[in-house]
Amino acid sequence: ILTGDEEDEEIYSTEDCEFAAKKRKKDHFRNNTDSQCFYREKWIYVHKESTRERHGYCTLGEAFNRLDFSSAIQDIRRFNYVVKLLQLIAKSQLTSLSGAAQKNYFNILDKIVRKVMEDQYNPRLIKDLLQDLSSTLCILIRGVGKSVLVGNINIWICRLETILLWQQQLKNLQMNKQVNNGLTLSDLPLHMLNNILYRFSDGWDIITLGQVTPTLYMLSEDRQLWKKLCQYHFAEKQFCRHLIPSEKGHIDWKLMYFALQKYYPIKEQYGDTLHFCRHCSILFWKDTGHPCTASDPNTCLMPVSPQHFIDLFKF
Repeated sequence: ILTGDEEDEEIYSTEDCEFAAKKRKKDHFRNNTDSQCFYREKWIYVHKESTRERHGYCTLGEAFNRLDFSSAIQDIRRFNYVVKLLQLIAKSQLTSLSGAAQKNYFNILDKIVRKVMEDQYNPRLIKDLLQDLSSTLCILIRGVGKSVLVGNINIWICRLETILLWQQQLKNLQMNKQVNNGLTLSDLPLHMLNNILYRFSDGWDIITLGQVTPTLYMLSEDRQLWKKLCQYHFAEKQFCRHLIPSEKGHIDWKLMYFALQKYYPIKEQYGDTLHFCRHCSILFWKDTGHPCTASDPNTCLMPVSPQHFIDLFKF
C-alpha cells in the first residue's frame, strides 16, 4: 500500500522487511533437515500410555528427532545400525509413518546415500535397503485404494522416482583406487590375513575380500572358516537339518551358510547400539548417557536391536 508519503512508505517497508525476515527464519527452521539436532539431550522417554505426569504417546517420528539419527549416520559405529533400522521400517512400518516421520525418514535416507556416494562406505548395505524400500513402495502404490499410506499419492510416487534414481547412481558408483606407497593388505603375512577373515561375521564380506587377490581368495574358500561362521550364527540342530555334502563327501559349509540364511536369522553385530533403561524407561545412545535415578544404573541397561526398536513403537 503506497500513500505517496515518503515517511509512511519507509515505515511500511521496514515493518514489511522485518515480517518477511521473521517468516523466512521460521520457514527455514521448519524445512531445515538439520533441525532434528535441535534437542540437546539425545534420549527419549518411551511410554505407551498417558499418565498424570506424562501425556500422549511417544512416536517414531519423535524418536527420530530426539535420538538424532541424522548425526548418528556420521558415526561409523552407528551407521550399520541406523541403516538396518530404516530397512526394517521399509519392510513393515511405512504405512504407519506420520507426515513428520516420513520427512525425517527420507531426510536421513538422503544423507545416507550422499555419504555412501562421497565416502564409498558399505554401498552393498544401502543397495539392499533401497531394494526393499522400492519393492514395498511399488506394492503399496499399486494398491493405493487398499493401503493406508499417509499423504498424497503423488508425493509417494515422487519418492519412488527418487529411490530409483539413487539405485541407478549406486549402480554406476566407481570405487576410487587408493594411492598408497606404504604397506598394503597384500603385504601382510598369511596368518594375519587369515585372522582378518575370521573376524568377519557376514559371509558376503568374506566373499568380497576374497576377490581382492588370489591369496585372499584361497583363504576365503577355507572350509574351516565357513564352518566357524555357521557355528557362530546357527545352532547345531539347525544346520544338521540342512547338510549339504560336497563332491568329495565333505560338508560344503559355504553353501550351508547361505542356505541356512534363507531359513533362520543370523546374529547381528553393531559397533554401537541404542540402550534402554528398564528403571527410567528411557531410550538412549550409551555414550551420551541419560539422567538415571537408579542406584546402580549399569544393572538396568539393556541393548536394543533394530527389531526391538521397531517393537517399542508398535501400539
